[in-house]
Amino acid sequence: MSGLVNALVIVAVAALVIARQFSARQIGTDRRWWLLPAVLAVVALREPGILDAHHHTESALLLGVELLIGLATGAGWAWTTRLWVEADGSVWSKSTKASGGVWIVGIALRVGLIALGALIGVHQNSSALMLGLAATLLVRSGVLVWRAQSVTGTAGPAPAYGLGMTRPARKERA
Repeated sequence: MSGLVNALVIVAVAALVIARQFSARQIGTDRRWWLLPAVLAVVALREPGILDAHHHTESALLLGVELLIGLATGAGWAWTTRLWVEADGSVWSKSTKASGGVWIVGIALRVGLIALGALIGVHQNSSALMLGLAATLLVRSGVLVWRAQSVTGTAGPAPAYGLGMTRPARKERA
């Protein structure tokens, strides 16, 4: 894929994911939450030139920082997302204003990283940005699934209050 196509894919995926997360959505802990990040990572890694041939060390460092920013953004986004359990035991999520702030900071850091790369003369491919987005989505989805499982328990939906509690019955006095 060309750099323009990669950029369009990144913008489309980011816009779709961000828009969907600010509306209430059910979290399915049994779904393949890792699939979209895996596809993005494979597409990013298939592209030649993820590292600048003339500045191999510097571009590798910038890629590493991009991945760290992606991991931190994903973790921050997941921990600022509100979770709740409905009466039927399903877990729902909705991003908060703090989640939006995490995205703004993550985007600002990425823009700064691109500017730094341009300043030192490193050619940065859009594949690095796509790989960072894949890291963000992978960490966010993984943490949300983990949080959802900890809210409901790994065996399924949380039981209603009082179910499964054994207490000996008391004899009532007349």
